[in-house]
Amino acid sequence: MAIIGKRNTLSVIRDSTPGIYLDGGELGEILLPNRYVPQDVAAGDRLDVFIYRDSEDRLVATTDQPHAGVGDVATLKVLSLHPRVGAFLDWGLPKDLLLPFREQTGPVVVGQEVAVRVYLDEKTQRVVASMKLGKHAPAVPTVGLRAGQAVSFLITEPTPLGYKALVEGVHSGILFRDSLTLPVTVGETLRGFVRSVRPDGKLDLSLDQAGYRRVKPLAQQIVEALQENGGRLEYDDESSPEAIRVIFGVSKKAFKQALGTLYKARRLRFCHPGIELLDNSNWAPGVTPPTA
Repeated sequence: MAIIGKRNTLSVIRDSTPGIYLDGGELGEILLPNRYVPQDVAAGDRLDVFIYRDSEDRLVATTDQPHAGVGDVATLKVLSLHPRVGAFLDWGLPKDLLLPFREQTGPVVVGQEVAVRVYLDEKTQRVVASMKLGKHAPAVPTVGLRAGQAVSFLITEPTPLGYKALVEGVHSGILFRDSLTLPVTVGETLRGFVRSVRPDGKLDLSLDQAGYRRVKPLAQQIVEALQENGGRLEYDDESSPEAIRVIFGVSKKAFKQALGTLYKARRLRFCHPGIELLDNSNWAPGVTPPTA
């Protein structure tokens, strides 16, 4: 049986003037319009298609790939507003995706990028969008997630404390403003870490690991980067936060802490600008050699 709002592999049943009909199982025959029909296709061939309802509420197939399907979370642009039904979003298909008023967390405007979850409305069997990302998410407990764990998360909306985020597509989290060294934007997907797991299952997030757990692996990363670049790097404690984030994926504060660890261990020296690797074969992250 074909699944609405998903990609399906369906068999060709017959040819017709508007296109070809595919076997949708319990959904019946589903039209693939001529514009999507491959050359030399014949009855019995199997095609990979996406199923949705067109502007006349008919089930149709397309070989195009939408920006998101049912169950996915994506950042989509508002194309138009309708005073009675809601907003319409660009999801990469000829019929725009409806974001009903009841599924909005606040007013939206044309041109705005909004984070939404795509879902199938059970009453209408239409594919629609919701800004209430947790409402249509599968129930996945946070059991197994722990402080310090690396995760991927989508920034969904600003709050007084920072930004709400959707972690690994299902969990609710917050990225605190006081932990940011660079601006983030709604709709941006980031890699970071779980700072803590609250009793209600929500996650406190950070872009960097906390404390020494962050410094130790970063120090090793800097040493390896020095080794790969002939023992010299142009980055030091005076480099810009933006450059450090791009190259090492951490805040300037974390980078400076790691440099301090390496300097105290006599593993590097500052060249102003840049840093240079020193020969200390007995060094290990977190270990300071004895004074001679």
